Amino acid sequence: MERTGPNALTEKIARIIAESGEAGWKDTRRGPSGPFRCITFARYMQLCLYDDTYGYYRSGRVRIGKDGDFYTSPGIGTAMADVLASFVLEAARPFGTAEVVEWGAGTARLTAQMMAEWSRREPGWAEWLRPVIVEDHPAHLAAARNNVASAASGFGTGCAAAFLTSGEAESRGSLLPAVIIANELLDALPVHRVIRRNGRLYELGVAVDAEGESDGRSPFCYVRMPLSDERIAASLDADGTVLREGQETEVHLPAGEWLERIARLVPEGVLLIADYGHEAEEYAAAHRMKGTLLCYSRHVVHDDPFLNPGEQDITAHLNFTALRRMAARAGWSESFYGTQQRFLVENGILEALRDHDGTDPFGVTARRNRAIRQLLLSDAMSEAFKVLVLRR
Repeated sequence: MERTGPNALTEKIARIIAESGEAGWKDTRRGPSGPFRCITFARYMQLCLYDDTYGYYRSGRVRIGKDGDFYTSPGIGTAMADVLASFVLEAARPFGTAEVVEWGAGTARLTAQMMAEWSRREPGWAEWLRPVIVEDHPAHLAAARNNVASAASGFGTGCAAAFLTSGEAESRGSLLPAVIIANELLDALPVHRVIRRNGRLYELGVAVDAEGESDGRSPFCYVRMPLSDERIAASLDADGTVLREGQETEVHLPAGEWLERIARLVPEGVLLIADYGHEAEEYAAAHRMKGTLLCYSRHVVHDDPFLNPGEQDITAHLNFTALRRMAARAGWSESFYGTQQRFLVENGILEALRDHDGTDPFGVTARRNRAIRQLLLSDAMSEAFKVLVLRR
């Protein structure tokens, strides 16, 4: 990936680092260099993605789809949405009346697809289900309104959907009984990055790199700093994780904090998390010496989070061992955990496969069958995509 040059967010992050009271050391070929003023990587990632003015998920163009930086499952057909629509109907039915909340909805394509399936399965669904879209990106929220309105009008459904920012959703207090869907949301929450160096555990911080700025590279670099939160080491200890010398990994404290906040909002409900991740043993395996952090820009994947701050997605796979532990601590009970493939099969996706004459490979049935097979394809990526269903 090419660097596009300093931007307003780069300058803002540099100012925040200059005012920081934290210090770290940079590892060089000549040995440790420093100390340098720094911030935690979690703080850097939060600024890149969620700064109110310049953050990737708060400003700029639409980030999802062909003209964006990445695809999510609703972008490869309706099969996933159809299964989730059926799951939501059965999960919400005992509540009588419920909200269906897509948190971090993007353009709400998933909700629009579920609405179409609800209308096919149960035309009166709008009398007892209320879609709620939670999204912070202005362009995404505008597209979400259009997609939901189009779905409602296309099927003659008059539904009172709500469109909220995450701040509005959290500040309005307790929800009705709710089914909340977090599809590829938690992997984009900030993470603390750690490294084992000289037998000790350090946090990876971010400092201004004057040398990088001068030769055209990113103006930021990693430094080693003391752990900023005692929960970091406690989480690794609870996982039984001992990093190898020089190994890096991620700790998802903000994901646990999100689970706690949602638990306070939902006195009764279901939370479905669908995301990439691993159990702790695999998460810190020997072949992951640099952790799981990845960046996405215009459908190109790389691992440099310091390129073009605010203009690329930054993600890290979830540690589901830690996430499940944090969910239990927040008061959630687990009702399903497994691969997306297993979740889809157990919830009837094979019933959606249809016979066809095979003469038109681009026909509706053939394309739908291919989309289903793609979701069920057993490869490294599909095995990494997990579904966790929690209840209160």
